[in-house]
Amino acid sequence: MTIEHAKLPVDRHANQRLTSDMALLLAISQDFVGAPAMGETLNNAVEQIMAYMDTEAASIFLLDASGERLTCLACAGPVSIVGMSIAHNQGIIGRALTGNCVQMVRDVSADPDFSSVVDESTGFTTRSILCAPLVVKGRMLGTLEVINKRRGDGLFDLDDKQFLQVLAGMVSLAVHNARMTEALVEQERMRRELDLAREIQRSLLPDQPAADFPVQGLNLSAMEVSGDFYDFFPLPDGRIVWGLGDVSGKGMNAAMLMAKTISLFRCLGKTVRDSADLLAMLNDEIVETASHGMFVTMAAGVFDPASGEVVFANAGHQPPLLRSLDGTYCELEDSSLPLGILPGVQYTRQRAQLGGGRLFIFTDGVTEGRTHGNQMLGLPGLQTLLDQHAALAPAEQLARVAAALVRPGMRLHDDLTMLVIG
Repeated sequence: MTIEHAKLPVDRHANQRLTSDMALLLAISQDFVGAPAMGETLNNAVEQIMAYMDTEAASIFLLDASGERLTCLACAGPVSIVGMSIAHNQGIIGRALTGNCVQMVRDVSADPDFSSVVDESTGFTTRSILCAPLVVKGRMLGTLEVINKRRGDGLFDLDDKQFLQVLAGMVSLAVHNARMTEALVEQERMRRELDLAREIQRSLLPDQPAADFPVQGLNLSAMEVSGDFYDFFPLPDGRIVWGLGDVSGKGMNAAMLMAKTISLFRCLGKTVRDSADLLAMLNDEIVETASHGMFVTMAAGVFDPASGEVVFANAGHQPPLLRSLDGTYCELEDSSLPLGILPGVQYTRQRAQLGGGRLFIFTDGVTEGRTHGNQMLGLPGLQTLLDQHAALAPAEQLARVAAALVRPGMRLHDDLTMLVIG
């Protein structure tokens, strides 16, 4: 005896709709993958969705950064509502979002959440709405909405609801991926700008001089750009102008003020030989444009290698540290206000005779730096390091001090800048 298997009836209409649905999904997904502009892609998507589902209008609303408002980013239909903004919990759209559930409203006149504001302002008549939330991994992004089904009885059905839910999932992923891509592009742009800013800053610092040059400097940045700076350059008579400063704050604002200060210093320092007058001129220039309460601490002076004398002035900076030949230390503490706080400040001229010793000027990133034992270096610790490496050439001595503060795999707490004269 043979058993004949019963043939199941084939629903050709269902197969045709499934094929059409898949074709639309494929077309939209390819648009999302290949399009360079997210806004253009979403507009194309809502046009295709509106045409395929045979509705009078379609729109995509996205949440803003605060998560409080929904704004229409793309729409299709007889009137444009792009840019329209509503509260995140307003109307049927807000209900779909806050409830994380597809809303199918066949008769909006019977729905208490329906707002006729848009209809009244545009002349469009809304009869029925199908709205799905856009969500990725529990994070709400916005909504996808279609309005007024044309064919059949004019009412949305369960197939429409399920299909819009699938489309919403695809749109959600596209929006999420686009935002991730935009964030990566922005990060890369910022990285390139920071690299350029760092390169510009480095170009403002003096070139490494010969080992026997009597002034040597070192600068290590805690971040991509630095608020610390130093400079030195010889005068025609053999004396050497030098300066070292620290801009308050961190980041790009500090870096920009650093660039301005060091540029002014190099320009004015070639003709204004008196250190006190030079700082007074720098101060008045910086006061005019300083913002956000920023200021600059700075020590600047002129060194005469022939006599061993340093003449300098101090604008609120760390006291320079003089190490004599016998290993004793003296802080040169006289100081005035930092640059950029008040106009018309007069700075005090100071003199120091090196007598074969070395004068160290540094930022607080040195004394407040952490050693490999995670202890703050402090002034006594700095003096100990200088003593340990006193027999080395000046540039190498600075390098050894910096090495004690640079911890492998750890970012510096603050910019580290030093200058040695002698």
